[in-house]
Amino acid sequence: MTIAIASDLSGFPLKKALTEHLKEQGHTILDFGIESEEKPQPYFIQAPKVAKAIQKGEAEQGILVCGTGQGMAIVANKHKGIYACVVNDIFSAERAKIVNNANIITLGGWITAPFVATEIVDAWLAMKFTQKMEFKHDFLSNAFNQVVAIEGENFK
Repeated sequence: MTIAIASDLSGFPLKKALTEHLKEQGHTILDFGIESEEKPQPYFIQAPKVAKAIQKGEAEQGILVCGTGQGMAIVANKHKGIYACVVNDIFSAERAKIVNNANIITLGGWITAPFVATEIVDAWLAMKFTQKMEFKHDFLSNAFNQVVAIEGENFK
C-alpha cells in the first residue's frame, strides 16, 4: 500500500518512527517531511501535501502528525474527498475506518508514544469500511453517502 505521511516540528519524532515502521511492514511511503528539526514547516503547510497526494491518487491512505493531531485534521478536511480523523487509541483508529471511512488519520506527537502509535496505525490499516459492523453496513454506507453529499454542496 502507498501511504503519504507528513508532520510539523511537534510531530517530527513520531513521524520518523512511523515511517520506519511502515517501511518495515512493506508499505511504500511518500514522505512529505519535515526532513529535520532544522527545517520546520507548520501544520497548515504540511497537511495539504498529504491531502493532495490522496486526491491525485498518488497514495491510498495518509497519516499526519502534529502536536495533538487536531490542527492537521482541520486542514486536511478542507480538501474535497478527504476524511481525516484524530486518533489516540486503537479503538478510535479502527472506528475511523469502520464507521467514517477515514482515508487520513492524524496523531499527536505530544500525546502518543511511538510504540502505541505503530499499533494504532496497524489497526487502522487492517480495517475496511463497515468491517466488524456488517449488521450496520446499509446504515453506515448511507451515512457516508450523506457526508459525501454535504461535501458536494459545500465544496463547489
